[in-house]
Amino acid sequence: MTIKRYYRPELDVLRFIAFMIVFIVHRMDFIPIDPAQHYWLYNICLLGDFGVPVFFLLSAFLITELLFRESDETGAIQFKSFYMRRILRIWPLYFLVFYGLVLLNRFLPYTGAKDPASWLAFTLFAGNWWICLHSWIPAYPVDPLWSISVEEQFYIAIPLIAFFGRRLGVKAVSLLLIAVSYGLVVVYALHPPNGFSSQWTNSFVQFQFFAAGTLLSIYLKGRVPQWHPALRLLGVLSGLGCWLVASVAFGVQADTPHSTAMQAPIGWALVLAGTTLIFLSLLGFPSKYLPRPIVYLGRISYGLYLFHELVYFLIFSTGRVWLTRLTHALHLVGWRNGLGTALAFCLTVLTAHTSYQMYEKPFLRLKARFTIVPSRDESRGISRLLIVGNE
Repeated sequence: MTIKRYYRPELDVLRFIAFMIVFIVHRMDFIPIDPAQHYWLYNICLLGDFGVPVFFLLSAFLITELLFRESDETGAIQFKSFYMRRILRIWPLYFLVFYGLVLLNRFLPYTGAKDPASWLAFTLFAGNWWICLHSWIPAYPVDPLWSISVEEQFYIAIPLIAFFGRRLGVKAVSLLLIAVSYGLVVVYALHPPNGFSSQWTNSFVQFQFFAAGTLLSIYLKGRVPQWHPALRLLGVLSGLGCWLVASVAFGVQADTPHSTAMQAPIGWALVLAGTTLIFLSLLGFPSKYLPRPIVYLGRISYGLYLFHELVYFLIFSTGRVWLTRLTHALHLVGWRNGLGTALAFCLTVLTAHTSYQMYEKPFLRLKARFTIVPSRDESRGISRLLIVGNE
């Protein structure tokens, strides 16, 4: 049997873009921006939170695409192979980072989770629900891991839905999840919490983006938009515009949502529309125009995402005295924050690159043994598959 390779390098570029906007917003954890003095800069940077829904939608699209390609080619969905692929891709680095931070916290406070109950929650990929119940963990490097819990919950369910319900069942469940998401955001708006809001980390609120990704995969049926570059640029700008309106005019924000019951569904619909527009604007972008270094950075975006808050913490919190001395030595006193951000980005890339090459790749080679529809380089060495790339 020959199975065509399915790999779209433009989606790696999108992964890197999603990481970068998350990277920008998390900079504000260490270098706050005064919204009174810099209103638009503050609100534009705040849009970085919506990079996480991009990851969600993109992951759901690819997983659904690969599952149904596997089903169409082989007549079945191999549960063991699917779960082993996800385990080998996600678990090694996730647990290394989480428990590495727990250990580091003993020597460097506020880098890892202290409560053993939270260890159990994150081990069982219920970290987002822990945060929903107890607020953010007082350790910035840990907090990004909540989204991995949400993704793992999706990964557990999607092959079962696809197997038993086929495409019709996936459509029905996706539409139901979107309805549940919008019902919940209205409930949150009707009963605003006094302080921390669990809306952002609630799986059922975020499942709307997974649902959108699955529906896009099903309705596109393998096709990609054949848009002119100018139209693609317009789509990206329109998507960002949707996000900005949702955040500023309708109060959809990760940490401080302030929507009314009328505003909430409109605002979240704008976030979903913006995310979809940005995704479609990149999908099908000619690979010959994609810079290879950016494609590679998208490939290692998992590590970039897991490590970046720790690097920020080490530079702007633990290393703030050293950073100040460096800027004085270089006569760049007024560029302290900019230099620190550049160092954080470079160190994050170096750490993620090292992790990918020396730690993750052996697991990816094992993952290839369970691959049915090959993608990226994972299929190299599997002679029974015909690798047909789209690069």
